Amino acid sequence: MRYLRYGFLAVLGIVLVSISLANREMVELKLMPDALAELLGFNMSTSLPLFIVVLGGVVAGLVIGFLWEWLREHKHRRDATAKTSEVRKLEREVKKLKQKQNEGKDEVLALLDEAS
Repeated sequence: MRYLRYGFLAVLGIVLVSISLANREMVELKLMPDALAELLGFNMSTSLPLFIVVLGGVVAGLVIGFLWEWLREHKHRRDATAKTSEVRKLEREVKKLKQKQNEGKDEVLALLDEAS
C-alpha cells in the first residue's frame, strides 16, 4: 500500500512539473476590468507565469473548500461534544449509584456486582 502511495505521488509530481514546464509564458492578471479601473481610478495588475496562476487557483480552491466544509460541520462537532459530556455525566451518576447500592456489602461482593 505504501508503494502505491509513493507511486501515485511520483506520477502526480511528474504531471505537475510537465504542466509547469509547458506553461511558462507570462500572463497579466488584473484586479478589475479596464473600464471599471478607469472609472474608479484604481488599477492593479501583475505578470506571472501561467502555471503559477493555474496551480494557485487549484490551491485556493482546495483551501476554500476545506474551510467551507469545516464551517459546515461545526454543528456536528458541537453535537458530538454535547453528547460526550452527557455520557461522562451519566457514567459518573451510574458510578455513584453503584457505590450507594454497594454500601454495607462485603468488598469482594461489591466488586463482583460492579463487574457485572
